[in-house]
Amino acid sequence: MRINAEPFTIAVEDAVLDDLQRRLARTRFPNEVEGGGWGYGTDLAYMRKMVRHWQDGYDWRHWESLLNGFPNYMAQVDGFDIHFLCEQGSGPNPMPLLITHGWPGSVFEFHKIIEPLAHPERFGGDVADAFTVICPSLPGYGWSSAPAAPMHPKEIADLWARFMTEVFGLEKFAAQGGDWGSIVTSWLAQRHPERLIGIHLNMVPLKPCLGAGAPPITDDEREWMGRFRKRTARAMGYFQIQGTKPQTLNYGLADSPAGLAGWITEKFQYRVQEGPGELSLFAMDELLTNIMIYWVNNAHNSASWIYTAVTHQGGMELEARADGSPDRIDVPTGFCLFPYDLVPIPPGSWLQRASDVRRLTAETDGGHFAAWEKPVELTRDIRSFFGDLR
Repeated sequence: MRINAEPFTIAVEDAVLDDLQRRLARTRFPNEVEGGGWGYGTDLAYMRKMVRHWQDGYDWRHWESLLNGFPNYMAQVDGFDIHFLCEQGSGPNPMPLLITHGWPGSVFEFHKIIEPLAHPERFGGDVADAFTVICPSLPGYGWSSAPAAPMHPKEIADLWARFMTEVFGLEKFAAQGGDWGSIVTSWLAQRHPERLIGIHLNMVPLKPCLGAGAPPITDDEREWMGRFRKRTARAMGYFQIQGTKPQTLNYGLADSPAGLAGWITEKFQYRVQEGPGELSLFAMDELLTNIMIYWVNNAHNSASWIYTAVTHQGGMELEARADGSPDRIDVPTGFCLFPYDLVPIPPGSWLQRASDVRRLTAETDGGHFAAWEKPVELTRDIRSFFGDLR
């Protein structure tokens, strides 16, 4: 596969790392509610431990080298510099697979699934299931340039369609995503269906149209909607802030590495299990590497603008078609859903309202960051779903 892009090497300047160390040494911690733990946000004892480790035990150069172990590129598309990883798949005919991350993630989320997807024969699989894996950083994230104003997932979907054509010369490809990646991928399928072999999602994406012409809500769907509202009642404050006043928040996050880490880390704790608990499923070095991608690029403000775009413009729900019938995504769609995600696993009928569901896997363990937490299960499901579409 040809790649119309320049090779790129991640190389953070020493001055940036020295400045980080000085800021960490001056961290002023807040107090906390007695016995609050994770119930009121990021646990103070954990944050003290994380900051100490960031100062004394964390080696960015090691993780920078790991990221550079994947082929990195920078492409110019529609006025944007798009940073991406691209691992060419094994065998004579690997399927091109675009994988999109979300917030507060990054392309680092995929470091455990890229090689198994690209080279299945090295991991006990069949080379016939190989993918060429393409992982771009969203606009305003990581080393990709920021938009001048908040950019809607629909616009990112259009940008990804151009990206896959102009950089790789592809007329048809597969796509996968979770978090915002599931929303962007869904809009890509809705707006550019002729470009997609199929889409695979590990988060419930666009809300179906429930207006005139839609089937009545079932009892199972109504019960699930109640569970969804209950789960998100205390978990969506960040969405409101990033969707309305992100600038105010980001003066603190741009200036304080501990503030940035506290804001991001709580999302990893909450979304791996029900309610408060220990953050033990992610190695601290890996959590810090993801945070570092925001810190060294001073990118958190622009990363949060996608929330602002959706809050101001809408766009999380499919609309009715011209004839009044509910719109649907007609591209073959696979779901691999995990029980401790922000969105509970819904009845299959809910997903069928919006998508041409060809595969629905309901896992019994795991949360929001599936590629990171459950890479074996997610890789297996991606292979199986697209295996039927080759």
